[in-house]
Amino acid sequence: MEPHGFIHDMLDVKLLILLAASRAEFPMDSETIYDLCYQDETLSYFDLKQALPQMVESQHLAVDENGLYTITDKGREHAAVMDDLIAVPVHQRVLDAVRAYNARRRRDELIHVDIEKQDDGEFAVSMQLDYDGGRLIRLELSAPTEKQARAFGQAFRANAEEVYQTVIMQMLGYTEKKPDGRN
Repeated sequence: MEPHGFIHDMLDVKLLILLAASRAEFPMDSETIYDLCYQDETLSYFDLKQALPQMVESQHLAVDENGLYTITDKGREHAAVMDDLIAVPVHQRVLDAVRAYNARRRRDELIHVDIEKQDDGEFAVSMQLDYDGGRLIRLELSAPTEKQARAFGQAFRANAEEVYQTVIMQMLGYTEKKPDGRN
């Protein structure tokens, strides 16, 4: 019986990894690589865990001290040559997954949250949203507990753009009104 799906052997697993790694803009851990490559139900996590060290040994991938993988020049060259060997639907799903990953990571790099315990026992939460050219907004709040400070930080990470838009709309709405409340 003919196996279903794109993954038939270890070479297919490695081709998927090369495809994802060649398009990823950021280093990835093995779980992220699996998530990006799992676009064919025949991919096994154990096959991927076996392929990664082999690809490091063959110098198609490099791994840093934090266990994050990046593609090497050799890997990039082989990915370009072998790109069309991946079934079109699987290829497209991997590319879509990598695009979404890159977008999430780019966004994450623009949002900064720092929590610092103050002398009075409260916590200062500094939150910042940047863009390619600089800072859009910096917001500092006090929180009575570390738990609340972390909650502020998580909420800002999840909604930074909305926080910025709300502040801008409030500021613009205020400046467009006359002191007596009329427009």
